[in-house]
Amino acid sequence: MIAPFGILVLGLMMMPQKTPAKPDYTRRTRKDCEFCHPPNSRLLNDAGKYYQEHKNSLNGYQPKEEAPKEQQKEAKSAPGKSK
Repeated sequence: MIAPFGILVLGLMMMPQKTPAKPDYTRRTRKDCEFCHPPNSRLLNDAGKYYQEHKNSLNGYQPKEEAPKEQQKEAKSAPGKSK
């Protein structure tokens, strides 16, 4: 019974693991993990994709500006503006 479990554990340990975020990235960029990742996710947002595509650099990255929350609320509640 122990042998199959041991084989499974060894197999999992030998599998290559892809680690998308590293503590070194946060030290180099001085950004929190959430800057490049959505909360509680390993996926990349626009900043993370930019960082990955530009050889681990945020040089030149311009975040998209979001509309102020008041404008977002007005757009949602405005009658006749639904699609």
